[in-house]
Amino acid sequence: MIGQRESVSGAHFAFTDRWGGVSAAPYEELNLGGAVGDVPETVRANRELAAKSLGLDPGLVVWMNQVHGAEAAVVDGPWGTGVPHERGQSVPEVDAIVTTRRGLALAVLTADCVPVLLADPVAGVVAAAHAGRPGMVGGVVPAAVRAMTGLGAVPERIVVRTGPAVCGRCYEVPEQMRAEVAAVEPAAHAETSWGTPAVDVSAGVHAQLDRLGVRDRAQSPVCTLESADHFSYRRDRTTGRLAGYVWLD
Repeated sequence: MIGQRESVSGAHFAFTDRWGGVSAAPYEELNLGGAVGDVPETVRANRELAAKSLGLDPGLVVWMNQVHGAEAAVVDGPWGTGVPHERGQSVPEVDAIVTTRRGLALAVLTADCVPVLLADPVAGVVAAAHAGRPGMVGGVVPAAVRAMTGLGAVPERIVVRTGPAVCGRCYEVPEQMRAEVAAVEPAAHAETSWGTPAVDVSAGVHAQLDRLGVRDRAQSPVCTLESADHFSYRRDRTTGRLAGYVWLD
């Protein structure tokens, strides 16, 4: 259920795998995405299971309506109590959220994109960002860092963990797209293991963080497309979503 978990000075980072939930195929098992066609009640049950496995109150987890953009929002509580896109829920379209509220967990959904979790435990600020190729190019991670520094964070103190994502050896794209991405972020220029143009979004994210002065960074070694334990949109198309969580004691 929880594929990776780490704590640093009172800041907690966690990434899920696909197991331990109640969703049926093709979303088996721990689908945490509310906009992929799974049954809303099942997604809600999975979110409760995941939160409780981390010692979190499911009602104190903030989810985003992710749109591959670069907007960051400061939050002090959940926008709704259920699944985004569920009837009656109104969740803003953002791809990064930031908070200073201790005990409030921020969540990001992915199935190949890079989940980025950030924390400055000294300032008491955490953030979660969804960095797909468009978001990385658009600067969603720098936007999250700017929002954090606006609340007292210092880049040199920020701890960042990026989770399972499609790797540069597998993320094949047309040559023109690679050139367009590399023109914005040269570090994202990559080649597949079979010798065709590719983009390495994780490398691009980490290069952006490095330029911002963020030094305490770690990247998951898991490629979602290669791992049967993780959801991958590029591999399966109709599939579930993983989640990354960050929070402060």
